[in-house]
Amino acid sequence: MKLRTNRASPFARKVRIAAREAGLGGRIEEIETPVSPVAANDELARENPLVKIPALVTGAGEVLYDSAVICEYLDTLHEGVKLFPAAGPRRFAALRLQALADGILDAAVLCRYETFARPQPLRWAEWIEGQQRKIFGGLAALETGVDGWSGEFGIGQIGAACVLGYLDFRFPDWDWRTGRPRLVQWYETAARRPSVRDTAPS
Repeated sequence: MKLRTNRASPFARKVRIAAREAGLGGRIEEIETPVSPVAANDELARENPLVKIPALVTGAGEVLYDSAVICEYLDTLHEGVKLFPAAGPRRFAALRLQALADGILDAAVLCRYETFARPQPLRWAEWIEGQQRKIFGGLAALETGVDGWSGEFGIGQIGAACVLGYLDFRFPDWDWRTGRPRLVQWYETAARRPSVRDTAPS
């Protein structure tokens, strides 16, 4: 299998962590792929018409995207503890947590584009503030829910680790830790997992 990835992308990191947690890291060739919201990448476009990463080429030659689809596919390829519960309330709790983390990341990546990629005279401060409200509202929900994770490290927790790592990487001055002691404690433990440590953005 081949994975189009980028060490700076939190969504690609989510797949890279999931692959390692599932014991599949050695079966996937990671291809570092530059991406930009404005520049063309014809090679990537041939695999993913949205020209986004991650994109996974399976052993059968099929291309899968986005991160949620790829992670669930990888979860079918191993016999260990599943990242996605099979059914019932636990499954929907995991999917909801994944959706929360993905939503925070969507807003954070949009802030990154607005503050880094867009020319200074065109930046929209009120729009950035609107995205920040989503991010910090999501962080409040993570802080409230973290005690119920019961030591699990499934797809939702993988997403949460990617959120916190991305905020540290791109927005260290936002200080997400203040007022969130339980989330801080959880992340200190999660960050020591080999899958999380070895995929840290650079």
